[in-house]
Amino acid sequence: MREQVKVFFFGDSICFGQGISLFKGWVTRLSEKLWQYGNSIGNEIHLTNASINGNTTRMALERMPYDIQNSRPDILIVQFGMNDCNYWETDGGNPRVSLKAFEANLYEIIQRAKSFGVQKVILNTNHPSARDKVIMAGTNITYQESNSLYNEVIRSVAHQNTNDLVCIVDIEKSFFDHFLKDGGSPSDFVQNDLLHLNEDGHDLYFDIYYPHLLAAVNSILEVT
Repeated sequence: MREQVKVFFFGDSICFGQGISLFKGWVTRLSEKLWQYGNSIGNEIHLTNASINGNTTRMALERMPYDIQNSRPDILIVQFGMNDCNYWETDGGNPRVSLKAFEANLYEIIQRAKSFGVQKVILNTNHPSARDKVIMAGTNITYQESNSLYNEVIRSVAHQNTNDLVCIVDIEKSFFDHFLKDGGSPSDFVQNDLLHLNEDGHDLYFDIYYPHLLAAVNSILEVT
């Protein structure tokens, strides 16, 4: 059995935990939980959060050589899209990253991860925001409509990689299936900006994610 598993989170402010205390973030809590699990079975599970507020997949590719390739993790969690899908007034009706470029960037992140020994890539869809009323500048869609389109691309990329390398944690589907179907609202889980997770949102991410990440770690350790 291996003595160490390296898990890297590669994402934006949703992984970083913008707007809340660090110790309450879902990624930080996963790190502690997995460390405790590893310690109980005599293994070191080392989790690194290589996430930066505001990052798109284009920006992620620029820093992948240092943040990911240099470290050669065993498991890579890829969480982008909520900045890619945004439309800024200064971009003249263009998204920060187009749907086609977003898809290509995800494929390149996966390919680079594979080239540097990553054994499991986990793609995340993103939670539904509460920005579903105001049309974005230069468009005819809301932020949430755009977010949903980018989530569909994430699913498509994951489903086209039908191998042991790539899997998906469908955060958006989990929110709708388990927390919003009985009258709940996305605003219950986000901060006043209607986008970033509040403490309840971080609790949900932690609860959704831990079983998936534990299964991925055990697959590396060959624990049944």
